Amino acid sequence: MKIYLFLLIQLFSVSSFAAETSDMDIKVYRDPNCQCCHKWISHLEENKFNVLDILTPDMTSVKETVHLPKQMASCHTAIIDGYVIEGHVPAADIRRLLAERPDIAGLSVPQMPVGTPGMEMGERKDNFIVFQFNKDGQHSIFNRYQLDENNDYQTHQHTPAEQQ
Repeated sequence: MKIYLFLLIQLFSVSSFAAETSDMDIKVYRDPNCQCCHKWISHLEENKFNVLDILTPDMTSVKETVHLPKQMASCHTAIIDGYVIEGHVPAADIRRLLAERPDIAGLSVPQMPVGTPGMEMGERKDNFIVFQFNKDGQHSIFNRYQLDENNDYQTHQHTPAEQQ
């Protein structure tokens, strides 16, 4: 019970994360039995993020505490500089988020598309979308990843003007 209370206090103090950490420090909440989450953490570390890996068997409470819209849910939840990062969001999109600092709650790659960072399965890959979402649960496209004829991802970033 004390662990859950501690976790909830930490999540409620999302705004304090910005004061305590640099732009590249990220707290990742994940189920201890999930291997894809660990692979995503490796992706972040390879891209020079400082990861604090927080294991919890109660991911539902984490997602509820950060007010994650249900349709944006995936396996792990991270916090960086006051933003929520849900699922297998590529490091490049997190860097773009931190550079542009839009007025949103966070980014998400819902579900677990094959080929996203941490979900690699050889040559098999799916097209996927990185969504941005606000505190009211509204979401729109932040970046779209589509495969080309060589089975490589091509990105199609969306700007705020394109969202309207």
